[in-house]
Amino acid sequence: MKFNNPLAAAFVITTATVMILAYCYLYPEYALTASIVYISTMFFLTVILSLVGWLYKKHKNSVDDTDIANITENLNTEMILWRDDCSDIYINNKLKKLIGTEQNHHKGQKLLCKTFGLEKLSPEAITMITGNASHEAKFTNNKGGVITIAWSTSLVKKRKKYSLFLSTGFNLTDIKKMKLSLASANDFFNSSMELAEIGVIMSTDRKNFRASPEMVRMLGLRSGSITLSEFRALVHPNDRIQFDTAQSAKNSSDVRSTDMRMKSADGTYRWYSYRYKYIQGTDNTLPLLGGAILDVTQEHEKDLLIERLAYIDEVTEIANRIKLMDVGQETYETAKLLEYSYWIVVLDIDRFHIINDTCGYTNGNYILKNFAHILYKFVTPGGLAARMSGDNFALVLRDYGDDELPVRTARDIQEEFAKLAVDEFSAISLTCSAGYSKLPEDGDSFLEVLEHAEFALKTGSGTQGSICGYEPSMHDSIIGNTELEKALAVAIENNELQLFYQPKINLETGLIMGVEALIRWIKPDGTIVKPDQFVPIAESSHLIGKISEFVLTEGCRQNVLWQKMGYPPIVMSINFASSDFYQKDLRDKVFEALARSGLESKWLEVELTETLALSDIDFAVDQMNKLRDLGVKLAMDDFGTGYSSLSYLQILPITLLKLDRSFITDIEHDNIAFEIVSAVIRIAKSKKIETIAEGIENPNQEEILRKAGCDYGQGYLYGKPMPANELERFFEENIKSSSNRSNNERR
Repeated sequence: MKFNNPLAAAFVITTATVMILAYCYLYPEYALTASIVYISTMFFLTVILSLVGWLYKKHKNSVDDTDIANITENLNTEMILWRDDCSDIYINNKLKKLIGTEQNHHKGQKLLCKTFGLEKLSPEAITMITGNASHEAKFTNNKGGVITIAWSTSLVKKRKKYSLFLSTGFNLTDIKKMKLSLASANDFFNSSMELAEIGVIMSTDRKNFRASPEMVRMLGLRSGSITLSEFRALVHPNDRIQFDTAQSAKNSSDVRSTDMRMKSADGTYRWYSYRYKYIQGTDNTLPLLGGAILDVTQEHEKDLLIERLAYIDEVTEIANRIKLMDVGQETYETAKLLEYSYWIVVLDIDRFHIINDTCGYTNGNYILKNFAHILYKFVTPGGLAARMSGDNFALVLRDYGDDELPVRTARDIQEEFAKLAVDEFSAISLTCSAGYSKLPEDGDSFLEVLEHAEFALKTGSGTQGSICGYEPSMHDSIIGNTELEKALAVAIENNELQLFYQPKINLETGLIMGVEALIRWIKPDGTIVKPDQFVPIAESSHLIGKISEFVLTEGCRQNVLWQKMGYPPIVMSINFASSDFYQKDLRDKVFEALARSGLESKWLEVELTETLALSDIDFAVDQMNKLRDLGVKLAMDDFGTGYSSLSYLQILPITLLKLDRSFITDIEHDNIAFEIVSAVIRIAKSKKIETIAEGIENPNQEEILRKAGCDYGQGYLYGKPMPANELERFFEENIKSSSNRSNNERR
């Protein structure tokens, strides 16, 4: 029953009064006693009602644990009920566990200041807490953990002496830790990129990029956002083709890399390595193109030094053939991908051998160097100027739709070159010829396009200063060669090629000391196709590589077989075409052939023509040294018919010098020929180089050469080129003949 209802109290008092009055009326004798009892009862009743009312009022305005527990304890959030006079503070179990206290009820400011993150609970602080929608506070629990709670406070009851507030909390501790962790990770990432000097750039539409802070610093960007055109403008004009290739990258699991120069924060171009990848978008993700950019200027400077040694021609100081082939194939692939076009111009200095013969090799090198510098003036962005060999050069020009560009460029070069004809060159007409082709239209590879330009050069080489462009119709004149080429390809597959061997004889002992392996094509019907018919075709169609591989492998195998049959060890001489000799992996191919056959390297000899060896003297010497390091012998074939310079005997690491048959033919009757041969033999001996004479056809020639000090002889006097089984009979006869000669000498 609630005692705060005045109607109920009035009803009770009125009813009691009526009953007492009625009793006094009916029983007058007891009226005094009844009145005294009534008054006493009413007095005590009034006191009791007042006391009960006071207790109820006090009970009603206090914080009741039971009622609050019913309200708050089922809620999974921190709650605190508090008076602004701090006389009574109640916290629910969720907050109690978080703080680490055992009590729900507290008094004083200490708990409120702690939970609200305050030093003092001032009126201003209370206004701040209750006046804002949310108050974020940090405090430390009894375990030392930092707790962050966002409090939302509402007024529950307002009294004259105090106000009652209910604060509900939202725990931000885990969210704060996550943000801190992400911020730390981001700071760590940016710091790592800064320490490693690596910039990162990303794009989802290939038009707009986002750059990392380190990228902004490296390139001096205004912000972390940059457009494609702005980014491309930072790339060096000569390297933009690499950037365009990266920008057009398709979906790939591989991370690709390219080096390019970019304008840095200091305004200079520096070398950067761009490692990039394109990831295709899905239903839930956008496509992504980008990667890391690393400053590699110092490393690139070191690489440039190494590249200079490997890819720069020493005489002309421009790119050599190796560099041309590497860059050329990359240019070809890029042109196919981006639908670009280039002109390949091949140039040759007309009658350059006359300059060497009349002005000397020092002046010849001067002409080569200045010619190279003239070419370099005409290099377009993304292009290249290179010395391929001897006086043969190549120029790669970007095509911008000008069909007259190669002709006009060649004529400008001719005009510049002609201006060098002064002083000691004034008596010489300095001209050059050119042939050109278009990339990628004129071939299936850079090498093929280059060869077509060379073909055009040779087509117009009958006239000095000719300029000739490649036309597919040029091949109409060599249809027969094409048919022969097809037949040769089939012949190689059907093993119709065979080695013949011509013996080489020691002029002192008469014993066979070696053989020269000569290729023959024997058709199934027995017809023999001469080498001078099919070898040039093979060289122009790339079949020469297969032929050279066959000669090398078969020659080594046959030599080992003869040794196993008990014949005396001899030297097997083989020949390489120019295209094979100038391959970078020549040394490896020779090593593999020796290893497969089991032949000792000292029983293998590589013969090089003088013209081949001197086409690119620096590269040739390097190749020859690699072969010499294997222990392979080296012979200079046809000496005296090419550049005719004995000075090259000091440069080339040869072990044998072959005297051309043109000197031997007239040696019996031509005193000049005899003197030339004798002088060459003496010079060779002074260099510890052995000599062999080709084309010996009679004993008189043999005797003259033997007396002149020639070491070996080769020619029809001893035997024509013959198959392996016939050479085995020659072995037997040679051994018997030598034995008989020894017996006669002893007698």
